[in-house]
Amino acid sequence: MTKNALHITNGNALTDYLRELDFTEEILTWQEILCEGPTIPKIDSKEFFDLRREFLKTYYDIEVNEKELQKELVKLDHIEQYDEINLWFEYDLFCHINLLGVINLLHQKEIKKPLYLICSGRIKGENSLKGLAELSSGQLKAHYANKVLLTQEDIDLAIALWRTYCGKDHNILKPYIVTKSSFKYMSNCLKAHLKRFPDQKSGLGTIEGNILKIINENDIKSLNHLLVYCLNYQGYYGYGDLQLERKIEKLALFYSVEDDGVKLTRKGHEALLKQHNFASEINNDMDYGGVNRLAYQFNVEENKLIKTIKNVD
Repeated sequence: MTKNALHITNGNALTDYLRELDFTEEILTWQEILCEGPTIPKIDSKEFFDLRREFLKTYYDIEVNEKELQKELVKLDHIEQYDEINLWFEYDLFCHINLLGVINLLHQKEIKKPLYLICSGRIKGENSLKGLAELSSGQLKAHYANKVLLTQEDIDLAIALWRTYCGKDHNILKPYIVTKSSFKYMSNCLKAHLKRFPDQKSGLGTIEGNILKIINENDIKSLNHLLVYCLNYQGYYGYGDLQLERKIEKLALFYSVEDDGVKLTRKGHEALLKQHNFASEINNDMDYGGVNRLAYQFNVEENKLIKTIKNVD
């Protein structure tokens, strides 16, 4: 007997790709960047969507299309017609925080259907990690055929991680790094998340440090050239153009754009060598869930977040 599934994808690119491959079942396209900006545990609430709407407008000048949003979310109000739900999310932090949000939304709506995960990442014979929309049609169909049924323990883990992410102490995420689950990239994503906070010595998060390394070690011709490098060499973050452009802009004191390309300034070299803490000068006050980025710094020696001095009780 053929089962009728609801597919929840990580964006329009994958939704369009599935349609090209003749996936005819209902698709809910999840378009959010929950890895940035404030969040609260209760996703199925007006407060949550108001909070996100304000953040997206303030930081990225994105106007939420209410009609489009409701058109997608209403698909969860007719869940009785589906036998299972397929979650199409990738290996990176961007996708994993969205995945946690979606699983929690389903939990809050008391939806009890079997949940299957289709997650891309390492591909046999490939050197780099791959997003779902980057897979060939054969590879994507193989991923679907090998989808993973999430256990109750997996779902409970996702609920606990979301609540912690929305909380004030992200060091509580550390024990989950070694927790076994069906989310085989979760450990990498949690490590990457903690290192988004300013390094205690340089004031740079891992991705900011990586941007300066790219400038220092490559012949970067322009800021657009730098953006392409950043998109291709960001590890487990999965940031998009808008996010990385904002980060590059925030780092403007560390580089100069000259006729022969983008070069590090003296401060840029000092930041790479961790000779000074530049967190306050960068002033990247992004919220990550329930915590402001500037409230904590990452201590490499202790491998944990330390409260910034002005935030110590």
